[in-house]
Amino acid sequence: MTTEWKSIRLYPIPSIIYLIHNNVQFATLMYVDTSTYQIMGNLKIVTTGILFRLFLRRKLSNLQWMAIVLLAVGTTTSQVKGCGEASCDSLFSSPIQGYMLGILSACLSALAGVYTEYLMKKNNDSLYWQNVQLYTFGAIFNMARLILDDFRGGFEKGPWWQRLFNGYSTTTWMVVLNLGSTGLLVSWLMKYADNIVKLFLGIIICMMSLHMYFAPPSKLVDMPLTVKTAPESVIEVSVDRRTDS
Repeated sequence: MTTEWKSIRLYPIPSIIYLIHNNVQFATLMYVDTSTYQIMGNLKIVTTGILFRLFLRRKLSNLQWMAIVLLAVGTTTSQVKGCGEASCDSLFSSPIQGYMLGILSACLSALAGVYTEYLMKKNNDSLYWQNVQLYTFGAIFNMARLILDDFRGGFEKGPWWQRLFNGYSTTTWMVVLNLGSTGLLVSWLMKYADNIVKLFLGIIICMMSLHMYFAPPSKLVDMPLTVKTAPESVIEVSVDRRTDS
């Protein structure tokens, strides 16, 4: 567990990037629908490859670049809805602010991911100690924003810590648990693999889900046969052989 300040001082940087990125995500959804947002989010696949090359100094071959582009095109194609599922006029018909924020969100996501991978691999510290440093600074910056909002509002609704869990339900806690587990898994990938592997892992999971969706149930589980067919009976046929004299 590295406790030197020259190492810890690097963790506020991705925390600030993630803070801005999370707020940009909400702002983007104010202008575009969820389908358009998901499609624009695929830009982070390409931007991750670009930043992967610039910041981590890892040269990607032409074949690897083709694979990244194909991954982005493939995920985008799978998320485009037909005219029968959604109105064709609503797709990519949002204000320009939504598209600009969507592109910014994709770039921030890639930048935060690549920088976090750099920190995770910088030393041999425990993965959980690195997460503690990362999320502690993130919590501090978010609390600072909440305090600023309280001062702007004149504390009309009271301090933020008194209403921190207002509106929480079982679904809310499930979302928190899901995002927390996802964060640990992504951190594990960044430390022992890289961001490119994380992106391709997503497409592998999609392929598995497609196989499960279209495969017959009998191929996925060992289902007992409900109807037993009787064995075919053998019919003996006598053949008289006659020889001509």
